[in-house]
Amino acid sequence: MTSPAPQSYATHRRFLFGFHGVTFAILLANVIWWSVRAFRDFSWERVMLLFLSVGVALLFLYTRTFASGNQDRIIRLEERLRLARVLPGELKERVDEFTTDQLVALRFASDQELPELAGRVLRDGMTDREAIKQMVVSWRPDHQRV
Repeated sequence: MTSPAPQSYATHRRFLFGFHGVTFAILLANVIWWSVRAFRDFSWERVMLLFLSVGVALLFLYTRTFASGNQDRIIRLEERLRLARVLPGELKERVDEFTTDQLVALRFASDQELPELAGRVLRDGMTDREAIKQMVVSWRPDHQRV
């Protein structure tokens, strides 16, 4: 088994061509197809097929949203445990102040840079995931992200 490629801010996003590209394109084409057919030559059968295609497309989008939301909850728990282990006393007492967005972004920081970065995030009130991730110098990869 080969080891995963190194990860950085530029490469941490995961794009699965079959899921994000092909499946989305098929579902979108189906919605467009039945929209055109239903409005050009109206029939209740075509309207119901349009509703079905929209429902399947929404199912696709919600499936992704629910998986990401669940993963964020797990990351929040993991990072709170990690912060309790890594942070110095004065910051350790503030672990509950971190938002989910902050914790999701901070998970990429190495244990060595985490205390300083976490302190800065709290001190400056930073909440933007992308801005926090861009501040990480020593990247800690997450190859299990859905």
